Amino acid sequence: MEERIRLALDRVVASAKEAFGEDLRSVVLYGSGAEDALRATSDVNLIVVLRAFDEARAARVRDVVVLAAAAIRLRTMFLLESEVAEAAEAFAVKFEDVQRRHRVLAGTDPFANLHVPREALLRRLKQVLLNLVLRLREQVVTLGDDEAALVRAAAEAAGPLRACAAELLGLEGQAPRSPRESLVVVAGESLEALSTARETGALPSGTALPLVLKLIGLADRMRARVARIA
Repeated sequence: MEERIRLALDRVVASAKEAFGEDLRSVVLYGSGAEDALRATSDVNLIVVLRAFDEARAARVRDVVVLAAAAIRLRTMFLLESEVAEAAEAFAVKFEDVQRRHRVLAGTDPFANLHVPREALLRRLKQVLLNLVLRLREQVVTLGDDEAALVRAAAEAAGPLRACAAELLGLEGQAPRSPRESLVVVAGESLEALSTARETGALPSGTALPLVLKLIGLADRMRARVARIA
């Protein structure tokens, strides 16, 4: 992990401890940050688990969180410990990925024994993939020949697509793989352009639109596979 990211996270954790006190249960880094695999376009994802949410205490951590959001693309979820199971069912794909790829920065591990119901995973997988298809279609229409914006659209789709691919293979009974490896397996190709878009934020001229169209087709094929799972 880059030093600037580590230092920013240290400041957020220290501020959360001071602000929330005994109400702070955990601070958890998840996703690519937890694997030390952040790229140029990656968000740094954090979950702050609280016993109770108090606005006055939350205000004391605001400046540090806002600064980190601007400096390292920090995205922070504030979750009550009483909401963990409900959130895992409502956002099953995300929390299954959280369970696989997380690092506890403070407190105890709130996801160590988390169980995400299979039915919830199937339902949410369908929703996430359909939402991706609809959003990418909209971006094909609205972004037109704005190649830089299309590269961002592809890069932003990479994370959800990879998480969905990992869940899809798991539901099909295949051996666990990383989200990136899972998407390669599901796609049947390396998807180097997608990795380049995510890691550098740029692609050769004329390649962004074909990549977005490819991702739409891939998400549609994944939806069809989900529909065949009993």
